[in-house]
Amino acid sequence: MTVFKFSLKRSFSNKTNLILLTLFPIAFIFFPEGEYWPVLPYGYQYFGIVLLFISIRLTTIILVDRAKGVVKRLAVAPISYGSYLCQNLLAFSVILVMQCAIVVYGGVLLGVELYQPHWLMLLYVSFSFTSLAIALAWISIFRSKESAFLIYMSLVTLLAILGGLLMPLQIFPEALIRIAVLFPTYWLNQGMSWIASEGPVGDFILINGVLWLYTIIFMILGSTRKIH
Repeated sequence: MTVFKFSLKRSFSNKTNLILLTLFPIAFIFFPEGEYWPVLPYGYQYFGIVLLFISIRLTTIILVDRAKGVVKRLAVAPISYGSYLCQNLLAFSVILVMQCAIVVYGGVLLGVELYQPHWLMLLYVSFSFTSLAIALAWISIFRSKESAFLIYMSLVTLLAILGGLLMPLQIFPEALIRIAVLFPTYWLNQGMSWIASEGPVGDFILINGVLWLYTIIFMILGSTRKIH
């Protein structure tokens, strides 16, 4: 069995992950619309938070392998650390992209107003990779799965609030709005606003470009620290 297939199997190996990876995306389709905010139904507004949460759940598999000494044993194994990491990340990416497809195109089938669903799918995919890269960089700091997960939940809450996913940015002071620009969640929020307003394509390209820049930076940070 390849690392890719084994990683997919491990991702669905416990009941919590199974529920999180299968039922959660479907449930979010049925969330109601807001009267004035957000621009998309609540389930789609909050889906970015779910992607951040799922990414850390998936990448802790790598952290568990580190704790068990699997990564160190790769030095004498027929597979390189780079191949091991890439196959794991590929498996996680497939899971995240499938969830995005379920949420977006499931909503389309049920008649949910998503304005430009194909662009929304692209935005979610971009943010999925950003979420995965952030989670990879985060677990490279910790030795304990529990510590990494619990502290990350606080970080996700901060990102969701300051990025405008949990409440409108307009209620924040101007200084906080300027700071919000530094967070990937801000750009996800801007992307959803663009989709609802059908703005210039150049703006959407910029939004996705920023998300992929975050992805590259955090992926480099996370992949270079392979052994504690």
